[in-house]
Amino acid sequence: MKRIAILGSTGSIGRSTLSVVESFPDRFQVVSLAAGRNVDLAFEQAQRWRPRVVSVAAESQAENLKIRLKSAGVNGIEVVHGAAGTVRVATNPEADFVVSAIVGVAGLEATYEAVRAGKTVGLANKECLVAAGELITAEARRQGKPLLPIDSEHNAVHQCLRGGRMDEVRRIWLTASGGPFLNTPVSKFADITVEQALNHPTWKMGNRITIDSATLMNKGFEVIEACRLFNLPPRQISVIVHPQSTIHSLVEFVDGSILAQLSVTDMRLPILYALTFPDRIPSDLNFSLSDLRHLDFSPPDMEKFPCLQLAYEAANLGGGKTIALNAADEVAVSAFLDGSIQFQDIPVVIEKVVSETPAGKLESIKEVLAVDDRARAGARERVAGFTEQSGSVAVRQQ
Repeated sequence: MKRIAILGSTGSIGRSTLSVVESFPDRFQVVSLAAGRNVDLAFEQAQRWRPRVVSVAAESQAENLKIRLKSAGVNGIEVVHGAAGTVRVATNPEADFVVSAIVGVAGLEATYEAVRAGKTVGLANKECLVAAGELITAEARRQGKPLLPIDSEHNAVHQCLRGGRMDEVRRIWLTASGGPFLNTPVSKFADITVEQALNHPTWKMGNRITIDSATLMNKGFEVIEACRLFNLPPRQISVIVHPQSTIHSLVEFVDGSILAQLSVTDMRLPILYALTFPDRIPSDLNFSLSDLRHLDFSPPDMEKFPCLQLAYEAANLGGGKTIALNAADEVAVSAFLDGSIQFQDIPVVIEKVVSETPAGKLESIKEVLAVDDRARAGARERVAGFTEQSGSVAVRQQ
């Protein structure tokens, strides 16, 4: 029986993880959950899974959850809150495996502390490795514990790498769907609406990651994540646009052989792979080869989607650059979602913030978070500048 802690239990990956657990009750047990702000779903999950610990975002939400659990006759669950509560969930002594699925840097400290506590971690939060990959991977090596990718592309690479040694790898190929604007001319980018950007052709994901997929920043983050997970330089990580999303990633070996991983586009499969590694167990997540009609591949257009180029540049420099990349992107995407900036303004904000941030080497999570704070402040200033410009234009047009 593997005992699981889930950081981000109310998000899409968290819910998919619980679906996997439900399908294999003899293999997995939920022992702690970090649920964020969704108290209603946290209450349902606590009732269903009876974990030892549940964490929510704020103290008032924790008090509300305690009252609701008591009224429902659910006892024996410790309810905690805030960043300290998330760390408590991640380091629960009973947990063997921690699923890190909190979007953004909010889950960074808890993920790092889970690694420090000797837990095996399944990473669905790419921002952790983008912002603090050097620290997290170094600590995992010290602990002698694997970091198992849940992100579908890196999970696919992990599977393909079982077919050879790392010194036999020539290149990793990360596939990209291309997002909803693969065939949209740049001249139309000024007219892109939030609704259009959230209409991903293949995957159902949260708002930020869906917008990142539309700008290809998501693929840029995956390049950085792959560098850190597999200890390879950016020049050995390539992106290829594959609209069908049938092949999740490929590994090219020095003899010219290429191994590809194909499967259904269902996040439960990479979750199951990570939870059961190094074993594989039967499931109903089957892929029908008869449905495979054709496979299209093309190189990404980095002029049209500059976020991907910005990510490669940050990956080469490392340190504070990748932290700023993630922080500025989060602020810029949020600003686009609330209508403060246009779609094509997102890379402009990011480029400015990253250029102003020194690379440097970060020695602690505290230092990482300090750089993150400064980058966010810089990004908010850039967004405010766009907002003021828009206001001035609107006034002149009246």
